[in-house]
Amino acid sequence: MVAYGMGDMAQSIKNQGFNILLLFYYQQLVGLPGTLTGLALGIALAFDAITDPVAGGVSDRIKGRFGRRHPMIAMAALPLAISFFFLFAPPAGVSDLTAFLWLTTFAILVRGSLTFYHIPHLALGAEMAPDYHQRSTLFGINSLVGTLTGAATTIVIYLVFFPTTEEFQPGLLDPAGYPAFALTASFIMVGALLLCVFGTAGEIPHLREAEATTRFSLQNLLIDMKAVFEDRNFVMVFFGSILIALIGSIEAVGQPFMGVHFWGLTTEQLSLGAVAALIAFPTGFALVPFLTRSFDKKPTLIAFGILAISIGNVPIILRLSGFGWFPENGSPYILWIYLTVIFIGASTLPILGATYNSMYADLADAHELRTRKRREGAIYSTRAFANKATGALGLFIGGIILDIVAFPENATVGSVPDDILWNLGFFVGPATSFFSLLGVIFFFYYRIDRTTHEDITRQLETRRAGDAANEQPDDAPSA
Repeated sequence: MVAYGMGDMAQSIKNQGFNILLLFYYQQLVGLPGTLTGLALGIALAFDAITDPVAGGVSDRIKGRFGRRHPMIAMAALPLAISFFFLFAPPAGVSDLTAFLWLTTFAILVRGSLTFYHIPHLALGAEMAPDYHQRSTLFGINSLVGTLTGAATTIVIYLVFFPTTEEFQPGLLDPAGYPAFALTASFIMVGALLLCVFGTAGEIPHLREAEATTRFSLQNLLIDMKAVFEDRNFVMVFFGSILIALIGSIEAVGQPFMGVHFWGLTTEQLSLGAVAALIAFPTGFALVPFLTRSFDKKPTLIAFGILAISIGNVPIILRLSGFGWFPENGSPYILWIYLTVIFIGASTLPILGATYNSMYADLADAHELRTRKRREGAIYSTRAFANKATGALGLFIGGIILDIVAFPENATVGSVPDDILWNLGFFVGPATSFFSLLGVIFFFYYRIDRTTHEDITRQLETRRAGDAANEQPDDAPSA
């Protein structure tokens, strides 16, 4: 199970690079307007809408002794690493158009490479754990590894590559740190994916094979995706997950701007947030089996979704409201408030991640019962697209916010006017959280609970047993 979880390391490293560094780097150092930076990521997202279902469809139909999922995971490693490095190493002194094209090109390559490993990886998990509760545990481990990696990456970013110095305040203004981080991250991503491939290779003989009659084509792909979106339960989870995760993406993108300028923290203090998250993640992970067994997946998702959305807004709203008793920047209480909010929010991530992935696996079973086809790849391609859509939308919205509030380039500590900081806090916090809260409404209409899934599983087992019996050759001797 741990080897399977290693596959999420690459995605987490990429996510932290995008969320913490990408918008800051191109807007503050390269000088590309925030809206253009967001537009580049929006174009990459449009390509995802094509590559995600293609990757799922291809993965569902691969036949060979290495299985359906492992070849794609292995082949994606090197392109992901190379494109990630060049994303943070654009030519110096280029025009806005050249910087925009560079960002767009390598963002597409990074996200495309990620697609061709991440979707088979998610589908592999659904096949490795057929049981309702096993899935929560497996995807809980996967989510734990991913979130721990994300926290560790954050610490390394702030302390190792971008420490505060006399020359660079904040440290994120140091241009040398970006290619150095990207090169290190690329090597780690390749290693993580190879560990996942070889660590789970023993599962290949036990995994389901592609149907003998199936083949990949655009027509079959469209048929698969149409069948997936005909499931009302799937639609509720898909759109709900996009909206509810949007606030997390916007907060992550805004973290270096909010942390340094709105809250007045140093990069070293921001790294302590990742330490708080490292402590919080095991807490959330330990609660996953208890919560899904005691309260089922739907109420767990609703309750912790609301908590994840609201917790980060509490201190922002208190600061914006101008209450005299709320601590000013420079007070030691600000750091403790910041760390407490991160601890609570981070503890929800393994719970939400494991619950989402486990629900998608249940939806794959329901899909098979309805259509007689196993399409984990097609279903998880939409899960991967939802993840990347929230990341891209977060960057896009974040870029627009920076332009709306007229946030200055190369802004040093204490140089940003108060009115710009107030507007930044309003847009990053409560103004965008409203839309995420709407996502919770979708989850109320999800109808697969423990009892329903047990019934689905029994029907599938009965059908498979009948199909296997019908395929047995008649060995009885003839008269």
